[in-house]
Amino acid sequence: MKIAIVGATGNIGQRLIAEALSRGHEVTALARKTNDLSEKDHLHVVAADILSDDAVSILNGQDAVIYSLRFKDIDYGKAIETFRKSDAPRLLIVGGAASLLAEPGGQALIDTPGFPEEVKIEAEPARQVKNALIESGKDDWTYLSPSIMIGPGERTGKFRLGGDVVLKDAEGNSAISYEDYAIAMIDEVENPKHQGKRFTVGY
Repeated sequence: MKIAIVGATGNIGQRLIAEALSRGHEVTALARKTNDLSEKDHLHVVAADILSDDAVSILNGQDAVIYSLRFKDIDYGKAIETFRKSDAPRLLIVGGAASLLAEPGGQALIDTPGFPEEVKIEAEPARQVKNALIESGKDDWTYLSPSIMIGPGERTGKFRLGGDVVLKDAEGNSAISYEDYAIAMIDEVENPKHQGKRFTVGY
């Protein structure tokens, strides 16, 4: 498959590239600054702003587009418009965890008492993007929320998928590695099961 990864130099973006390449996909990596990336077999590196007019032509011909972008630093609505102006059929978004429900039928994590104000700066725009996608009524998107804690770790391939409720292990921890998150995302690219939906991944 041909997969465009936008925000390719970030922590998750780099893992997504590695996972997609390991499965034999043709990857186009987009970032404003591509100093940390170099061309190699099946990897095409493009320095571009997803909000620019040129971005639509870069996304054309892709089987799927993945956005791994900070929500507070970008006009995400315009970024989604860029995707929809292209002929790429699917958009997958590296989402946030804070909009997950703390428990079934309960509040979103971001609305629970004591949620850190400094985290809301990124978490609230992430929730707004997720809500706007749902309200659009379209099913050309998928939004993958990580667990509460996400960071560098092992590629184990052993994790669980969930819906709108945060996943926790037997000790109450909610975590996923960048590497296993990337597996879940590329699995969804290859075998779509959450079109027009948000889902989550955790141990």
